[in-house]
Amino acid sequence: MTHIDESTASIGWNPETSDRILLAGDEAALPVIETILATLPAKSRGQVFVEVQRESDIVDLVAPGRFAVCWLVRDHGQALRRSVDAWLSEMLPVSAFDDHRVYAWIAPDGAARVLTSN
Repeated sequence: MTHIDESTASIGWNPETSDRILLAGDEAALPVIETILATLPAKSRGQVFVEVQRESDIVDLVAPGRFAVCWLVRDHGQALRRSVDAWLSEMLPVSAFDDHRVYAWIAPDGAARVLTSN
């Protein structure tokens, strides 16, 4: 189960202590996602999920080279929450030896926050 570290959750953007960055939202959140991606260092790595109504709504999205961008099309039955949950379960495995950290901003959940595996 994913644990949200409320002590570090804030409105401010501070992903430095995390292994990966997750950005997720629908077409309404796209301007914020684009702005965040434009401000990230080139060495950043992570995942972007954008849910749109139809394939024709997909646009070019510039991201650092170590980011994967996944477009989810509602007309094809693809859903943001399912995709985010599946990605987090893979990136935040529960381990007795390692503590994995993802810095996530998921629209419209609110503030960016650190998610940890333990």
